[in-house]
Amino acid sequence: MNYVCVSDDVQLGKNVKLSKFINLYGCSIGENTKIGAFVEIQKNAKIGKNCKISSHTFICEGVTIEDNVFIGHDVTFINDTYPRAANPEGTLQTEKDWKVEPTVVKNGASIGSGATILANIIIGEKAIIGAGSVVTKDLPVGAIVAGNPAKIIRKIREEEHESPVSGPQSTVRIHT
Repeated sequence: MNYVCVSDDVQLGKNVKLSKFINLYGCSIGENTKIGAFVEIQKNAKIGKNCKISSHTFICEGVTIEDNVFIGHDVTFINDTYPRAANPEGTLQTEKDWKVEPTVVKNGASIGSGATILANIIIGEKAIIGAGSVVTKDLPVGAIVAGNPAKIIRKIREEEHESPVSGPQSTVRIHT
């Protein structure tokens, strides 16, 4: 495929759909997941099955995205709370100079376009993050959040937890 950079150490599940202009290395991607154009997924990142990763998204080392997750356009994940270019001696930092801080996006969550997810965060199952939000702390199951910093607007009602395939469609809409 032209204009696709997928290193030999990437683990791709069955029926993964890859757009052009992507950069994948050292990561794993579950079956039936779709990766949009201009996406980078770094080493040691894990993407579950049946996910949609929209264009211009950056998924760094240390991020785990479980199954059935929607990631909107231009979403950025962070894996370092105190980033620095140089170490105390004044030379450029290497991997030995810092520790990756993990982030987990639980099953069925949705992240709106332009959101930024800071390091060391757990996003609960079926949580919905509004477009442009900055997530600075853990989100509980079913939380609907928006803003900078993201604040809980409400929780998803019980009937909204069911998937469109197995039950009534959700009345929650998120514009991305």
